[in-house]
Amino acid sequence: MASFKPTKVQFLPKLGEKVTEETLYWKNYKSPVQIKEFGAITKIDFSPLPPHNYAVTASTRIHIYGPHSQEPIRSFTRFRDTAYGGSFRGDGKLLVAGSEEGLIRLFDISGRVALRQFAGHSKAVHVTSFLSDGFRVVSGSDDLSCRVWDVPSAVELSSLTEHTDYVRALAPSKLNPDLFVTGSYDHTVKVFDMRSGSSVMTMQHGHPVECVLLYPSEALLVSTGGRYVKVWDLLKGGQELVSLKNHHKTVTCACLSSVGNKLLTGSLDRHIKVYNSSYKVVHNFDCDASILSMAIAPDDEALAVGMTNGVLSVRHRRHQKDKETLTSRRRRGPSYQVFVKGKNFVPRQDDFLVSKPVKQYLRKYDKQLKSFEVSKALDTALQTWTRTSKPDVTVAVIIELNRRGTLKNALAGRNEESLTKILNFLLKHIFDPRFSRPLFCTCEMCLCVDLYQQVFHESPVVERLLQRLMEVLGREAELQQELLQVLGILDTLFASLTPRKEVMAHAAPPVAQESQLQAA
Repeated sequence: MASFKPTKVQFLPKLGEKVTEETLYWKNYKSPVQIKEFGAITKIDFSPLPPHNYAVTASTRIHIYGPHSQEPIRSFTRFRDTAYGGSFRGDGKLLVAGSEEGLIRLFDISGRVALRQFAGHSKAVHVTSFLSDGFRVVSGSDDLSCRVWDVPSAVELSSLTEHTDYVRALAPSKLNPDLFVTGSYDHTVKVFDMRSGSSVMTMQHGHPVECVLLYPSEALLVSTGGRYVKVWDLLKGGQELVSLKNHHKTVTCACLSSVGNKLLTGSLDRHIKVYNSSYKVVHNFDCDASILSMAIAPDDEALAVGMTNGVLSVRHRRHQKDKETLTSRRRRGPSYQVFVKGKNFVPRQDDFLVSKPVKQYLRKYDKQLKSFEVSKALDTALQTWTRTSKPDVTVAVIIELNRRGTLKNALAGRNEESLTKILNFLLKHIFDPRFSRPLFCTCEMCLCVDLYQQVFHESPVVERLLQRLMEVLGREAELQQELLQVLGILDTLFASLTPRKEVMAHAAPPVAQESQLQAA
């Protein structure tokens, strides 16, 4: 990707690239359903078991939503201050959450009152989760500690204080109930083992860590913080495998899809990036506000995104049945008879005809020019039928754009396909006497002194067409020079062939000139 100097638009050299199955898979999500919450959404967690309800933590409440419901089916509001980190247990029956007041509460999904309350942290608890055995809870707090709690007895089992800043990320191991990973604002990611009571591995992320994530095999670990997404190989002692920098602002959340374990990351730049197995971006979702949290259903049927403006955005996958229903509901257009009705009617002699002015409909390019969509108007004028059958229409649009002073803007930011259409049109019609003057102006702009000089070599097709255009213009310039020389020779010959007497007759005799001077 390169940027042009005058208009700051981008050139896309890989325009003929095929759409892969991975891209089509992620394009198959419907438009998002927007649900307004009471505050910024800091955590979203899906239940591991069907029907895959999901918990949304926002402000002082945790709402439980059904897979397709737009109203909460259950709410937990027993928080005096902001709630954080609502997470399901493996069986989906219990929910644990931290709070700004430093307390951790355990809820039964079928009830409303907290079953357990764990007290021990002195500051806000931002991350909580169940260990894989389901009988212990781990929490991370702004008091720089991570604590492990026993669910049946509500007793603190261990306190780990190896971090030197806020603990804001947590990921328990699903294969080993004694392992969990934490991330902190001290720029470190630590792997803790409860059997040793300390960390067994430390990775330096380089930025405050916002999220950590373990792959299902638990051989790879993902950490996000700053603009970076880093993948670590735990089998090689925490060696950095990949460092990605595709976002423009802080990456706040990450999750894995169930199909192919594709990595999804959300950022404050309002974008969700989807990576394939080789960590190349294959799709991008745009959101209306900065993203704080994100989760995808275990069956990939729903993607839920929480934003800073308190809006919950939920995208559901589109199935074949939905496509068939949408197709069957499409309204059929009027038949041909509607348009030809009355066209062949012949009035009788005694009929009184009322003349009705025929409404003049604007062409598509005229409408686009009227709404100042200059690039789209030029694209419409360059459509195949128009530029081949009616090149005068295309040239008329170019003349109008040049008159408005927006021709350069219309030509800028073109991809390989549209730029090829323009160059082919110039090659075909630039020497037509009817179109030469406006097309030479277009050629001067397009010859890439201002717009595409630095990037035309990135596309071999465009580069080849530009070279051909330069050669044709060079030959035409030589031909015009030769014609001027021939014209000069002809003028000399015509002057030499003029009879001398005719030349003398036009000049006054010397005696007459002297008499005229004396009289003056």
